[in-house]
Amino acid sequence: MKEYKLKINGNDYAVTVNEVEDSIAEVEVNGIPFKVEYDKPIKKSIVSKPVSRPASAPAASGQPVTPITKPVSATGGETVTSPLPGVILEVSCKEGDAVKKGQKLLVLEAMKMENVIEATADGKVVSIKVNKGDSVLEGAPLVIIG
Repeated sequence: MKEYKLKINGNDYAVTVNEVEDSIAEVEVNGIPFKVEYDKPIKKSIVSKPVSRPASAPAASGQPVTPITKPVSATGGETVTSPLPGVILEVSCKEGDAVKKGQKLLVLEAMKMENVIEATADGKVVSIKVNKGDSVLEGAPLVIIG
């Protein structure tokens, strides 16, 4: 297990590389688990390099961004995750709110562009995992819809 403290765009991140098998590394970034796939299988002794992820191209300003979703969260709902690393500018829902698929939940600023994060399913907001001003990584859980 290797631990790193990284500063990306002025934000501090604690990165832990837990396990590497063939070309898949299990890492935690600020306590959020990710599976990272390398181009080629690597040896376990080479895990001393920090894990980096390629940047995704954002949509045009004001255009909805389709978030990455996990089918089911630990609470039994659908988790809306961040499609890009960025900063939360606006939270447009509250816990307990009924939402429809496509309804605006958050505004995420990524690479100086505002991205509308929409509900991926009809349901009730079970949990909001972020606040206005929070920095998030790609794939970070934002809202759980039950």
